[in-house]
Amino acid sequence: MFRSKRLVALGAAAAATFALIAGAAALPASADPVNAGRSPGPKPTIVLVHGAFADSSGWAAVGTALQAEGYPVIAFSNPLRGLTYDSEYLRSFLSTIPGPIVLVGHSYGGALITNAATGNPNVKSLVYIAAYALDEGESVAAANALGGGHSEVTDHLVVRPFPGAAENDADAYIDPAFFPQLFAGDLPLAVAKNLAATQRPGAFASLVTPSGEPAWKTIPSWYLVASQDRIIPPEAERAMAARAGATTVEIKSSHVPMISQPGKVLSLIKAASK
Repeated sequence: MFRSKRLVALGAAAAATFALIAGAAALPASADPVNAGRSPGPKPTIVLVHGAFADSSGWAAVGTALQAEGYPVIAFSNPLRGLTYDSEYLRSFLSTIPGPIVLVGHSYGGALITNAATGNPNVKSLVYIAAYALDEGESVAAANALGGGHSEVTDHLVVRPFPGAAENDADAYIDPAFFPQLFAGDLPLAVAKNLAATQRPGAFASLVTPSGEPAWKTIPSWYLVASQDRIIPPEAERAMAARAGATTVEIKSSHVPMISQPGKVLSLIKAASK
């Protein structure tokens, strides 16, 4: 009986994930009013950057839909070893891509694109999906307090050591008991539990490392605010979007709109790609 219930749960999770991907891939061009009537041109490479407690598979629905429309897509594997290292790794990665780039960051991935795109003339636009658009000298922890909000995630972390960690550093995971409601409250529970089980940890130092010169000061940016986010306070998202002068849309979503509402995320990326 237990095995049967477990298989049913796994099947439900797989079916829900497949439905999200299929739904995004099937989104017709006419369903994108932002870009209706514009003439097609050379398509930029879309680089999708995931954040902490996640991996590049979170972009499956959005990436599949972009590829179906002819965009070159790369889902970057974020090392999650700290803001300085991760940003330099992404900067080096971007230097190997010829032609125009649209750089998309989710959550902590936004901090990376903010740093890594600075000075790269190929990056034509930045897209923040419920993400950190940090200012110079600002940390992720400090940004969470913008607008008077409070992030609940730091109250529910599981910290584990990793080899070679600097003093007082360690890997941070979201407690799986709290992950579904904090990270993915608008996904089927079976899917959210699977995300909790497969989450990748981030180095704790990423929370407090000061950011460098922000790319959004010189590169046009777009921002999707997730009004039901319990990882980054929506108040902070709105403040960062306004500070960056970003073209902003707000939707009723958890921290993972690229999974729960991929069509909205797709539309914003395509707008930034024109």
